[in-house]
Order: sequence, then structure tokens, then C-alpha cells
Amino acid sequence: MRKYLLLTACYLTAAFTRQTLAQSNYQTVFREINQEVLANSQAYETLKRSAETIGHRLTGSANGKKAEQYVYGLLQSYGYKNVHFQPFEVESWSRGDIHLDLINTTTKETAELRSVTLAHSPVDVNTTADIVDMGNGLEDDYLQNPGKAAGKIVFASLWLMPGSKEGLRNLHRSEKTALAIKYGAKGIILFNGVQNGVLLTGTASVTGKLNPVPAVCITYEDGMKLKEQLKTQSFSARIMMHNYSGPIKARNVIASIPGTKLPQEKIIVCGHLDSWDLATGATDNGLGSFSIVDMARTFKKLGLSTERTIEFVLFMGEEQGLLGSRAYVQQAIRNKTIDQVKYVFNFDMAGSAIGFTAGGRKEAEAFFKETGEQIKSIDTIFSNKSGAGGAGLHSDHQPFMLQGIPTASSASNMPSDIYRCYHADCDGIDLIRKPWMVDQVRFSVMMLYAIANAPQLPAQRMSDADTRQFLIDNNLKEPLRIAGDWRWKD
Repeated sequence: MRKYLLLTACYLTAAFTRQTLAQSNYQTVFREINQEVLANSQAYETLKRSAETIGHRLTGSANGKKAEQYVYGLLQSYGYKNVHFQPFEVESWSRGDIHLDLINTTTKETAELRSVTLAHSPVDVNTTADIVDMGNGLEDDYLQNPGKAAGKIVFASLWLMPGSKEGLRNLHRSEKTALAIKYGAKGIILFNGVQNGVLLTGTASVTGKLNPVPAVCITYEDGMKLKEQLKTQSFSARIMMHNYSGPIKARNVIASIPGTKLPQEKIIVCGHLDSWDLATGATDNGLGSFSIVDMARTFKKLGLSTERTIEFVLFMGEEQGLLGSRAYVQQAIRNKTIDQVKYVFNFDMAGSAIGFTAGGRKEAEAFFKETGEQIKSIDTIFSNKSGAGGAGLHSDHQPFMLQGIPTASSASNMPSDIYRCYHADCDGIDLIRKPWMVDQVRFSVMMLYAIANAPQLPAQRMSDADTRQFLIDNNLKEPLRIAGDWRWKD
């Protein structure tokens, strides 16, 4: 018995020593990461240079190509010999002119409304029809009167209106447009919840291809005014627009650090480089994408090595329907390399990290919490608001998540008012503060280093059946079904 206790004690001591040594090694590396990024981060500076010399980064545009090349050059300058483009062909879309008239059907009085075209509206439009208020634009709104929208122009809120049923889940603008098309509408007018005359754009297509009807967005103020008017008066709308569309080639930008022991196991760190064309896309997603480029710089500068491969991917075409990330996943399936992708960190509008969320994978919560405590010991500004989080759609993690691959992102403490310029004409570099990007880089590099060296990953790829149930449990079946991304028969 004494011998057994002695052996047990030796075993526990050795195990504790190994664990303490591992944590001590992490702490040493974490301190090096912290010092390097605080002293030499270039994330904010490269974003600012992009905003000043390139402007917007619309996929398929000359600016988009310049942004691809700019990031490629940055990664090369940081010492990446394996940086490469991943080309893909898409149906491009860019806006032309738009004119929206509101016509009182009784008095015939006409007023022009400020508006912006939502992406993937038709190339040429000249249509007039009566307006019908469809509330939040959700399927329940149509089912209450299934024929109400047929032949009309739907008017609906992008946000959930005050007084909506408790627990109601909102849909993306593209899904609301798809419902309007399904119920026979001739067009859709959406209004946003951001005040002070802000106009928001974004894609109105669930497929990334042209819609058969126009979709436009108007301001909060005009939307609320029209909503009140429709209670007692009837109006029609005349929508005239011209846009541009045609096949183009875009390029994802990829660089990697090969793993030392498990090179076939990849941790993908991604974000979308593209932006809409109303402004320079500083928040969406220059904030995330140029932070990722600086994460790559930090790994190279410090010569950090990891057991698993870390692949940095800057996707194009996210704004038009996750085109670049879909192309990546489709190619990986064709090449039979999809099994190599073990984890995906997606940083979309991500800055000032104070924790990491595991995309709804509860089994990963402990890892993020425990690693977060080690990061917090470096700097308590990282408050470790880490956990399982929830699973969502409409960013570049989605195609991977639909394959059952675990995903993660970061939690932020940036002021919420900067997001009012999301997809808007006010999304410029003046919204961004350098410390947000510095914190995003240093804490993310620490977490990536830890997970790429973890003895066991905190979550594994799910089976097809488990993926289906996971999506149902996270209330994602309906939006995926509307978008045509629900591949199961039920």
C-alpha cells in the first residue's frame, strides 16, 4: 500500500510539474507577445494607409484588387514565403443610380425619398406599385394575410419593431427580401433602426446572384414617418435604378505557418477584407482584417512555432454572400482537405478583445475560460468574458460551421455606437481607436498560440446528424431554409 501511495504521489507530482511547466512556458510566450504588439503593432497604421490610399474594398472593383494586392504585399514583407492568392469567380454587382418616389394615391402628391440600393437588385428597374406594410417582414407577417404582398411593394423594418412578440427572432435583410419574393412582391423597401439620417446598404440576395425584384433601404426617420402615414393613407412607390453586374474574378489571400508535429491539422484565422462602397469599411471589416494581418506579423516577428498549422485567410466577397469562404470550403471538399480544418477563428468587426466565444460549442467553454485566465494574468484589461456563446450566421465562419467544424470569435468592449455606421456612408477611419486593434492582436495571438499547441482541441468536428441538431438547437433552421442552405430533407 505504501509503495502504491508513493508511486501515486510521484505520478501526481510529475503531472503537476508538467502542467505547471506548460503554463509557465505559455506565460513566457504570452509576455513576449504582449511586449511585441504593444511596442510594434502595425494594425492601425496599415488600416489607415488602406483607407487613405485605396478607399473602399468592394469585391470585383479596382479598389478590391488593390486591397488584395496590398495585403499580399504586407504578408510577404513580414517574411511569409508561402503567401498566395486563391482565385474564385463570382457574379459581381455594383451600384449605379437610384430614384425612389413616394406617391400619395389620393392626392397624387409626390415626394422623393433618400434611399440606397441593396446589393443584387436587378440591373435595370422602373417599377411602380402600391405599398403594403408588412411589419417586421417575417414569415408570420405574410402568413397572417398570404395574398397581401402579391403585386405590391413591401415595406418592412430591418429591425424588430418595439412591441413585437417576445422571443421573436429577426431575419437578415436578404432573408426578408427572399420572403417578399416568395409571396409575389414587386419590390421591397426596408428602413433601418439607426437614427440621424444614416443610410445602410448590404446584400439583399440569399444566393449571391441577382434578385428578380428591387430592394432599397431608406432612413429611420423616413421609415417611421411612412409607417405612420400608412395607417390612414395609401401610397404607391416608383423605383427607378440602374446597376452593374457580370462575372469577375476575386482572390482570397492566404498565408500559413506550418505545424511542427501536426502540420495536417489547421487552425484557420480569418476575416473578410472586402467592404461596401459607401465608405472605406474601417469598422466592417478593416478592424478585423488588418488585425489578422498584424497577428500574422507577430507570429513571424517572434518566430513562434506551433504543433498545428495556423493559416491566416483574408476572404473577399463576404458582403455579397460569403462568396470567398464558400469558395474555400467547396474547394476543400473537392480536394478532400476539409478534414484538415480543425478550428476556425473568424474576426468580423472584431476589436478590443476581452474574451473569446466558442460559437455555441459548450464543450469548448472550459478551454477558453482557462486559457483566458492565463491571458488575464498578463493584463487585466482582458476581463475574460469567455464562454460558449451562441451560433450565428452571415459571416465567414458559416460555411465551415455547416460542415460541423468548430468556430470561435472574440468578445469586445468597444462602444456600441461605432456599429451604427455598419454598411453605411460614415464607416471611416475616424471611428477606430488604435488601442482597440492592439488589444485585439495581442490577446488573439495568445489564444491562437495556446489552441494550436493544445494537447487536445477543445471541440471536434461534428457528424452530419449532430451538425443538423446543433443548428436546430441554435434556432438556425428557418433562416438557413429561407436561404436555401438547409441541405437536410426535413
